[in-house]
Order: sequence, then structure tokens, then C-alpha cells
Amino acid sequence: MDKFYTVDICGRKEDLPVLPLPSCVNICFFNLHGDVDLTEHCAKHLAERIAKHEPDVLITAESKGLQLTHCVARCLGQKHYGVARKSKKLYMQDGISVDAKTITTGEIQHLYLSARDVDLLRGKRVAIVDDVISTGAANAALEQLVEKAGGKVVCRAFVLAEGDAKDRADIEYLAAIPLL
Repeated sequence: MDKFYTVDICGRKEDLPVLPLPSCVNICFFNLHGDVDLTEHCAKHLAERIAKHEPDVLITAESKGLQLTHCVARCLGQKHYGVARKSKKLYMQDGISVDAKTITTGEIQHLYLSARDVDLLRGKRVAIVDDVISTGAANAALEQLVEKAGGKVVCRAFVLAEGDAKDRADIEYLAAIPLL
């Protein structure tokens, strides 16, 4: 990788590799997997922004949002959070699902929520947590899951807002990155 985009995430500079998508758009690739310090840094700052919305519970989609949401939940003193899975697991036969088309793959993605997580969200104030928001399709699918489960989305929080997502008034984010 020859090209990088440097982003400042609340005082921490990260060099993100610039990668091409099949759609001929280049993205600044952000990856929290395996980076404890970066994940903890982002979680601390996101938790501060999320707290003012007073959510009862958090939800994320697997996979890159998992460790971030885990750390945010710990910062907020929450013992449980919901996880929307991208494939239906054996224990999810009595859960719910929705579909979304994402910019990263350009394909329809299915999101599944277990009955346990449906119960966790029902009647609750819910904050959506994820690493990056771009077109908002994955976020919209998570919102549909929350509504289907009987919860109410009170906050949408992301580490990075990509492209035009930075102009959305209905999200919290720590830094913006361009589509190149």
C-alpha cells in the first residue's frame, strides 16, 4: 500500500491505507481489530458523546463494531449489549432479521438478531455503535432491527463519518474521512 490518509481521532493520528472498492471509489480503510489502544481510545471518546443521550443499551453489527461496543458498554457501566449477526446461527431460530445493501460490498447483507437480544432491546432507549458510517445503509438496517424489537434509537455513534455522512445532524462521530 503506497497511499495513506492521516486522520486525527480526538488527538490521536492514524494513517489509514487508501484502498479501491469494486465501484471505483477509494476508501480510507479503518480497522480496530487487534488494536487495543486504538479501540480503548475511541471507546472512551464515543462513550462521552453517547452518555448525554442516556441509552439503556447499545447495539452493533458484527464484526468490527464488536470490540468497540464492548469497550463503550464498559465505559458506560452497561453489562450487556446487542449484536446483529451477518449470518443466522443455530441459536437464532426464533429471532428477527432485516436486509441492507452496503457500500463496501455492494451486495445485500442480512442482519439477524437473537430472541435474547430482542428481549434486551424491547422497550429500551438504544444507542447504535459502529466503527464507520458512510451511506447509512447498515445503520438503517440496525435501526429497523431495533424498531422491530420494540426499542427506540436515541443515538447513532461512530468513530468515523465517511464522505457526506459527516453532514448528518442525527449522528455522533469522532472524525471525518473522505471518499477518494
